[in-house]
Amino acid sequence: MNILKKRSWAIPEREATPEHVFLNRRQILAGLAGSGALLGTGLGLRPAFAEEDPSAGLYPVKRNPAFTLDRDLTDEEDASTYNNFYEFGSHKQIWQAAQELQIRPWTVTLDGLVDNPQIVDIDKLLSQMPLEERLYRHRCVEAWSMAVPWSGFELSELVKLASPKSNAKYLRFETFLDPSVASGQKQSWYPWPYVEGLTLEEATNELAFMATGVYGKPLAKQFGAPIRLVTPWKYGFKCIKSVVRITFTEERPVSFWEEIQPKEYGFWANVNPSVPHRRWPQDSERLLGTDQRRQTLLYNGYEEQVAGIYKNMTGELLFM
Repeated sequence: MNILKKRSWAIPEREATPEHVFLNRRQILAGLAGSGALLGTGLGLRPAFAEEDPSAGLYPVKRNPAFTLDRDLTDEEDASTYNNFYEFGSHKQIWQAAQELQIRPWTVTLDGLVDNPQIVDIDKLLSQMPLEERLYRHRCVEAWSMAVPWSGFELSELVKLASPKSNAKYLRFETFLDPSVASGQKQSWYPWPYVEGLTLEEATNELAFMATGVYGKPLAKQFGAPIRLVTPWKYGFKCIKSVVRITFTEERPVSFWEEIQPKEYGFWANVNPSVPHRRWPQDSERLLGTDQRRQTLLYNGYEEQVAGIYKNMTGELLFM
């Protein structure tokens, strides 16, 4: 007999948006965009309907009912047109510039302290991974948030594929480096390429996720196509986009923002409403696309699932 343990963030499945309603809405909007009916508003050109991705036939994938939300999903247009992607610039309307990113061919290198180092093609990787959809909260350190239907697979699956050695303690993630298409990477004062890191324990937590799709289709480029990290209990800057390399290492990586400003951005970056950033109080958040504000939850509401990772730590700046 299978008994499903209810997660602390979960609501009854009947309160989540039914999949057929969500998909039908998407199909209607796509048809309108294709017919030109939305061109007068500019919506017909929005990034949700970018060129066909080679993996499009894999989506939508089955939703995992264990991962639901306490709020409505953020509207796709709002989530798709308000993005951070510093490789293409520092403004929020970065989605248009991000369309320059070439997502095929694309490979992900697994190396370092592993028994099975390899360079794997993204489409081969997608074909061998158990894809599913999860509804996750996303909290930016800039004090805005959204609720997102990510598609992808648990990061632990990649860890198993690489087979880390016993002395591997951290995963170092690295994004692409190509200033010819990513103009932001021409800014020499940034330590390109973008780097992030997790402990092996964090990486094998059930919440750590590699997203390859969103809103029932492949990742749009501004979301970090074709593959990005999603750690919903951490601030969004930890969720590195467009990953090309994951290195297993004994030494803790220095992340991109930590190297730029260690007094404002720490390695851990766990959401904590009681620790303000120098520029943004963290006790509340604005729901993207609305005028609503909510109280921020410790670990972004995922305390039950991740607090145990940090219980024995002392002398660390856990949250910033």
